[in-house]
Amino acid sequence: MRTFDDLMDMACVYRGSVQAIERELPAMKPAVELKKLSDDRILAGMTKAVFQAGFNWKVIENKWDGFEEAFEGFVPVRWKFMSDDDLDNLVKDTRIVRNGTKILSVRDNAIMLCDLEDEFGSAAACIADWPQDDFRGLLAMLHKRGSRLGGATAQYFLRFLGKDGWVTSRDVVAALVREGVIEKSHTSKSAQKAIQEAFNIWAAESGRPFAHISRLLAFSVGPSL
Repeated sequence: MRTFDDLMDMACVYRGSVQAIERELPAMKPAVELKKLSDDRILAGMTKAVFQAGFNWKVIENKWDGFEEAFEGFVPVRWKFMSDDDLDNLVKDTRIVRNGTKILSVRDNAIMLCDLEDEFGSAAACIADWPQDDFRGLLAMLHKRGSRLGGATAQYFLRFLGKDGWVTSRDVVAALVREGVIEKSHTSKSAQKAIQEAFNIWAAESGRPFAHISRLLAFSVGPSL
């Protein structure tokens, strides 16, 4: 497994310079800012990630004001009690993408957020205080307790929220295979453990957040053919 500096050198071959790379690295929020997020904004972020998964992101973005209106601001305590009438109305609502299974995920994720509020004071506090050296545990929790938050969906949700973490995009997975961190699959428990250990090492070497390391891994693969 190469060092962080080696990965930076590889990425510079394709991106031109460290300065060029720095301009493309995502900004993450510190825990104190994450904790200020209201649970309705967290449910909205989850919902956007769920609806964007396997769909044209621009379509969801363009319709997002309609989503906010249809789901009345995404207040979790409102949607944990989604009724059959609510569901019937939503699957007919042209302001949103009318996918019944994804609509139901709003109810299930609202239930989870209300439970996290009871356990941690707020869902934001749970996410903000989750140990970085167990990021895989946070992903596993969202997958187990939430709805349609497996794989990259939870990763993108957390990235857009501002929580530091990796995204196992195609290029990142290719880089992890190249570095001998994983063999092929990145979804098994053993692979997730190996990814966590590798990111912990690179973060200790560099002092960089996981999001920067993740982006650097992608850059080190080079342009897609």
